[in-house]
Amino acid sequence: MRMNPVFDGLPVTVFEVMSRLAREHDAVNLGQGFPDDPGPEDVRRKAADAVINGWNQYPPMMGLPELRAAIVTHYAHWQSLTLDADSEVMVTSGATEALTGAMMALIEPGDEVVLFQPMYDAYLPLVKRAGGVPKLVRLTPPHWRFNEAMLAEVFSEKTKVVLLNNPLNPAGNVMPREDLELLARFCTKFDAIAVCDEVWEHVVFDGLRHISMLAIDGMRERCVKIGSAGKIFSLTGWKVGFVCAAPNLMRVLAKAHQFITFTTPPNLQSAVAYGLGKDDGYFEGMRADMQRSRDRFAAGLSSLGFPVLPSQGTYFINVDLAPLGLNEDDEAFCRRLVADHKVAAIPVSAFYASDHVRSVVRFCFAKRDATLDTALERLANVLR
Repeated sequence: MRMNPVFDGLPVTVFEVMSRLAREHDAVNLGQGFPDDPGPEDVRRKAADAVINGWNQYPPMMGLPELRAAIVTHYAHWQSLTLDADSEVMVTSGATEALTGAMMALIEPGDEVVLFQPMYDAYLPLVKRAGGVPKLVRLTPPHWRFNEAMLAEVFSEKTKVVLLNNPLNPAGNVMPREDLELLARFCTKFDAIAVCDEVWEHVVFDGLRHISMLAIDGMRERCVKIGSAGKIFSLTGWKVGFVCAAPNLMRVLAKAHQFITFTTPPNLQSAVAYGLGKDDGYFEGMRADMQRSRDRFAAGLSSLGFPVLPSQGTYFINVDLAPLGLNEDDEAFCRRLVADHKVAAIPVSAFYASDHVRSVVRFCFAKRDATLDTALERLANVLR
């Protein structure tokens, strides 16, 4: 039987591989990116109440009006964006569905798509399945930044879409305004659309504030902004995504969405609408808690001799094995780590399609103190 080669040739995702090994070795799983906290109780109670007392039939395809209005108000407050709830906002069943729909709606076979690696593992197969030709920009530690020369190598008259993840998983960096403005100039020059995966927009540290590409000069009519309630509220299983774009883009994005999932559970939408309206204290407190966990785990890793890279956002912190002179790459190190020391991590080389960086290992620190402390105890002998 012939299958589609894009998917037939894909390996099992590294997250599944490492999580399986974590189960087999009874390891602390710091590989897959989810918190071991249940999420805000008041938001969860709103979802439960909406199931019992609310509407459980098909909601509107574009999303509940109350949620679209809440998204508009939320982004006006936090990112100074002015959006129209009726024509510029759509709700999807997670950010990955939003990304899938965007690739299907915007790319024609042969169009070139600029991708920054390391990258979320769904990007490349989605681009290829839509018929796009990937043009890769290689980012490297410790700062994971691009420059004008790097962009000039990949942009051309065939460039249709730029797919940008900011803050960047797995690198944990938050792109400064000057980098976004540089990318915007290339998008304008080559008439390209920026599809911006901004799911980590609230998970930023050290007083940083997320800047949306949608707010950069020249990008209002050529940017698709994608967000995630799962990341904002640490409810990763809910799969409620947000899409914001100008009406000329949203018109086509909505047509792709209607033939993928069509809609999203209404009780979860109601709960997210409530959650987006929470006062600033919730969002600031969430960041402070995550930053404290980051600092706790980073200090522990450093005390054990691991070279820790900066983490400005996301749930993740990286170590660069290169200065240690170990006779193994990141994948071999992670396999040894889970088998011999019972801690699961992710080799960052898995986020590259070519010219891999093979020395960086990613840990998820969005865990309870006891989980992180147990992991550090097990890591104590790794470098001895």
